[in-house]
Amino acid sequence: MAVGEGVTGAVVRALAEGVTPPHPFSVRAFRPLPTPPPGERAITVDQTNHSVIAGESVVVKWFPRPSRAPQPAPDLLAHLSAFSRTATPYAAVYWEDALVALVTAYLPEARDGWEWCVDEAEAGRTGFAAELGALAAELHLAMATPSPVFPEPVRLAPDGKSDAGAWAERAEEALRDALALTDGEDGAWLTSRADELRRELAPLATAGPTPLIRIHGDLHVGQILRWRDGYAVVDFDGNPTVSAEAPGGGAYQPAARDLAQLTTSVDHVGQVAILRRGADPERVAAWVAEARAAIDAAYAAGLTEAGRSDLLDRSLLRPFEVEQECRELIYAARHLPRWRYAPMGVLRSWYGTDPAFTK
Repeated sequence: MAVGEGVTGAVVRALAEGVTPPHPFSVRAFRPLPTPPPGERAITVDQTNHSVIAGESVVVKWFPRPSRAPQPAPDLLAHLSAFSRTATPYAAVYWEDALVALVTAYLPEARDGWEWCVDEAEAGRTGFAAELGALAAELHLAMATPSPVFPEPVRLAPDGKSDAGAWAERAEEALRDALALTDGEDGAWLTSRADELRRELAPLATAGPTPLIRIHGDLHVGQILRWRDGYAVVDFDGNPTVSAEAPGGGAYQPAARDLAQLTTSVDHVGQVAILRRGADPERVAAWVAEARAAIDAAYAAGLTEAGRSDLLDRSLLRPFEVEQECRELIYAARHLPRWRYAPMGVLRSWYGTDPAFTK
């Protein structure tokens, strides 16, 4: 699906004026949409979808390949209607039952984490990290608050072992795919560490019951905007490497999955700073460790202050981190090959590099 110039502005103006779209299109409205001024421009940051800003006030995220598969974002945005730390959601546009576009507010002076957070890494600043941890806690607390969309937002599966088995199967599948899709010297190194990676994933198979909530599903620093009024989390489309039908891919997940992805994304920022900014690897490693610790501490404090420390099962964090790095390799192979350096750099920093694999 291609979006021609001027189409986004026309669609937004029609939605603001209450125009009923022609069949087979339909609209699910979240909040009244103000009419934007003329003009539009595309967002050029790497992403799997195509986003356009209309009138410097509204963002339309177009899905180039509309799918009838369940899309989490519309329900999550409706559930989070009282959550102020995201861009105001206005509408979802469908072609029959396939999601075509999401319409949200534009946040002035917004920069995503692949820009602002890399600046912080290069400068060695970690003051942002506590704010990100607090934001993640606020998000999960909002997810765990009942709404008309999710009247029972927290679940505890009656059989913890069945969930654990599905999570373990999902992680093993991610590792197998990463091994199969990663070639060359990187693939050889990854294969040499496969047993170690599997040992790190093993606790998932024996995990006990833990609270499950609707999570963001793709919570990395690129989804956190630093804008004129602070930080906001956006893009609730889920992990592009996981289908709802995959083992352990259900809508309700442990909060630890989001936190693990957020902290590992700080590792990725460090790799970007090294490769693209020429930052010193040792200094970056210290920055990563400090930032990760601050995110974790602020997140835990936020849950504790709200009396919901039970939402985080720490035994799941490391296995989910390892699974996420496998998913980063899958994403690189399928969508963005040049990204492979980041998860490979992280894995090498975790597990070391044999002399035989040193360039």
